[in-house]
Amino acid sequence: MSLNISLKDKLLARCIELKEESKANTLAAMNDAQQGANEYGAPRDRYDSFRAQLMRKRDMLAQQLSAAEEELRYIRQIKPGTASSKIEPGALIILDTQTLYILVGIGKIVIDDQVVYVVSPVVPLVVAMKGLKKGDSFIFRGTTMKIVEIV
Repeated sequence: MSLNISLKDKLLARCIELKEESKANTLAAMNDAQQGANEYGAPRDRYDSFRAQLMRKRDMLAQQLSAAEEELRYIRQIKPGTASSKIEPGALIILDTQTLYILVGIGKIVIDDQVVYVVSPVVPLVVAMKGLKKGDSFIFRGTTMKIVEIV
């Protein structure tokens, strides 16, 4: 169990690191779009849409940046080093087929040679497990799975 708590701590740290990188990359792209629009100057005529495209791109990136910041706040609310006893955000779910970490949608992460899928609490697989506990089996999309452990 303590090995799995250690794995959860490493996963949480890696998820924060990945979201920080994503946030930094989005901010850099947003600043590049803004700088490009500033350097281009005012529209040349009413049919000149290049500057408007750059501004739309900047606005889209600003929304992505806001979403990344919101996800970071959500991730940081998870307390490291605590064990879960149910299917909830921050729980490490070990199935007989795969290992899931319920947090935000990040995807496949390899930590200590172990493949873990970091998923959102609203993905269909997690929703199908809602209310189940260690040892329970369930069917998801025609495949029977068993919850080996919840940490």
